[in-house]
Amino acid sequence: MAARPTVWVLLGKGTGGNAQMISLAEALAWPYETKHLVYSRYSQCPNLLLGASALGIDRRRSAALAPPWPDLVIAGSRRSAPVARWIKRQSGGRARLVHLMHTQAPLEHFDLIITTPQYRLPARANVLHNAAPLTNLDPARIAAAKAQWTGRFAHLPRPYTALLVGGNSSAYVLDASTAERLGRTTSARVQRSGGALLVTTSARTPADACAALRAAIDCPAFVHRWRQNDAENPYLALLGLADRFLVTADSASLLADACSTGRPVEVFDWPLRADARTGLKGLVRRWGEARDRQTAPDAATRLYDRLVDLGLIKPARDFAAYHRALEARGLLSSLDAASAPPRQPLDDMQRAVDRIGQLFPDLRASADRHDQHRPIVPPPQMPQPLDRLRVPG
Repeated sequence: MAARPTVWVLLGKGTGGNAQMISLAEALAWPYETKHLVYSRYSQCPNLLLGASALGIDRRRSAALAPPWPDLVIAGSRRSAPVARWIKRQSGGRARLVHLMHTQAPLEHFDLIITTPQYRLPARANVLHNAAPLTNLDPARIAAAKAQWTGRFAHLPRPYTALLVGGNSSAYVLDASTAERLGRTTSARVQRSGGALLVTTSARTPADACAALRAAIDCPAFVHRWRQNDAENPYLALLGLADRFLVTADSASLLADACSTGRPVEVFDWPLRADARTGLKGLVRRWGEARDRQTAPDAATRLYDRLVDLGLIKPARDFAAYHRALEARGLLSSLDAASAPPRQPLDDMQRAVDRIGQLFPDLRASADRHDQHRPIVPPPQMPQPLDRLRVPG
């Protein structure tokens, strides 16, 4: 395959997952199209029953899925998995499938699954375990946002602590009481250290939590409430301007973005929602936790991994495992800490791009042949400007 592969990115409702998929497509630097999917009631059926089908989407309201079929499909999470498999079948089995996060379908049907610790997927040859969600922030966009917002924050004292707020999820509920505690805790930190608080909420932040958070903040602050398609969203500016970050535990993507800046990051955590610890969800969670504690696989561990492998159970998300992985890299620390452990920058995007490249051996062979026939021309020897010369001593 001499030409660059064509890529389809299957987008859904989740802003974090969509951002990961687009970041990966841009990092590949291959031609890509985004395909927005609108799901139907059939998407609630187990993926094992849906198989390779487009039954789970509303074809009239979704982007057109028609030839020419792509060489690569990038999808994410449960509901897009049957659609990705259907596209591969329509392509005659030619399209490669790369899936992010989890599939809740038999893992063997995917060429590569890129996941992180909180999803608890078993070790498999086609599973790439990364430390954090994929993030590919554009330095130029961050620099532009920083320049746009620097003057607006000039009245606030430094250092700046950025508070990135998530919200409700399958594992957490950000209610007004928790949001109030978040505001009080963060304000106290800023008052002790000086400076100001820069806050932005997200699409998942409930309105009552926003109000409670704002009311509890008692320090110099700027508070932005998220709005859809908001041209005045300061998020990128905060990534460029903040001296340190506090991120709510529910958001893996916000945390990855903060860690990518190289500045101190801390997590604000609170107890899981009640229904995540009870009933069938609670049983699966406790089973997964027991499996994680095993130093050597036993019968229960092997059964758990096999059920996940087949897509028969969905592992409960383990945010603590995700946070531990970031701590091990020195990417999380206390905002009050005098020193932080050595940092190991995130290389997850490059690992993902390299593994996807391995799915296209013809492309790699073509590139290698091209490099072999390219003449080697030594770089010109440019004279060093006199004002840059340095004399030892």
